[in-house]
Amino acid sequence: MNVEPKVYRPNVGIMLVNTENKVFVGQRLDRFTKAWQMPQGGIDEGEDPDDAVFRELVEETGVTQALVRIEAMTKEWIYYDFPEDLIDKLWSGKYKGQRQRYYLMRFLGQDSQINIDAKEPEFSAWKWVDIDDLLDNIVTFKQDVYRKVIAEFREYLIPS
Repeated sequence: MNVEPKVYRPNVGIMLVNTENKVFVGQRLDRFTKAWQMPQGGIDEGEDPDDAVFRELVEETGVTQALVRIEAMTKEWIYYDFPEDLIDKLWSGKYKGQRQRYYLMRFLGQDSQINIDAKEPEFSAWKWVDIDDLLDNIVTFKQDVYRKVIAEFREYLIPS
């Protein structure tokens, strides 16, 4: 039995958008789900979220800091709980869920510069999706998080 208190794991998320305002999603490569999601990852102890977001971007997409521009970030941390059946499977039950700060990043490169074939890959495939189709691609338990992120970032994705 796990005696550690269940807390929220600090995490950063990335809404990576291309010049057509399409959002990058990757298909999860893990044993629990094959769902699509935007890049995200944990903040290491003592790591600044601004450093973590660029580390995660490179680890999950191969995209370097030189190929993006930060356009916004969520004003507040967004919390979500893991489904009950996953809590004990993820990080040995140490966390109840995650608290996330999302960054909106404009991808300034070419699709050929995206490389999900990392040393420890997270995704088996990737694609660009319209922001209005994003929720249709996401697992149910993350949909409220994505709704909040979409609401906060939508104004940046309206063509001028």
